[in-house]
Amino acid sequence: MNSYLIKIDTFINSLDQETLAALNNISTTRTLKKGEFLLRQDEICSKSYFIEEGIVRKYYLDDGKEITTELYFKDDIAVSFNSYCLQTTSNEFIQAVTDITVSQTDFKGFQNAKKQFPKLTELDLMLTEYYAIWLEDRLFQFRTLDATTRYLKLIKEHSHIIKNIQLTHIASYLGISLETLSRIRSKI
Repeated sequence: MNSYLIKIDTFINSLDQETLAALNNISTTRTLKKGEFLLRQDEICSKSYFIEEGIVRKYYLDDGKEITTELYFKDDIAVSFNSYCLQTTSNEFIQAVTDITVSQTDFKGFQNAKKQFPKLTELDLMLTEYYAIWLEDRLFQFRTLDATTRYLKLIKEHSHIIKNIQLTHIASYLGISLETLSRIRSKI
């Protein structure tokens, strides 16, 4: 668990019982099988998903081709951010790559609970900051690391990835062709 997640976890554990109860009332644990969807294109992202176990991917279609933009692992938050914040239809799909367990939090319930429990507004800000930090790091890697280094970093941080994610999804996530990924893997 990274330091920012520890900060969030510490904050949640410091909440009073009433606030924790309100948070628990708008959150449920859900399990899905590999291939099932948390969100489909043209649906409104009405929940955020904290990944407890498994791997999830976010992708969109470009002329019928699936473009993987994000991979989510344990302790990540899966959400179509635009759709979630603006409550508009999503351009993306969020799909289980493996069997998964998620804690899902209802958008409307969270908005209402924040009015009654101000500490939840602080939590919301912390979760948004966490997502922004994660996204900034991903963009930084795309701009500063070559494809081989990005692949090696992904494998180092998530060694189980090769067994659970199709190579086409990994290549798309890294922004490279499947052929380039094959060349990288053959040199390692």
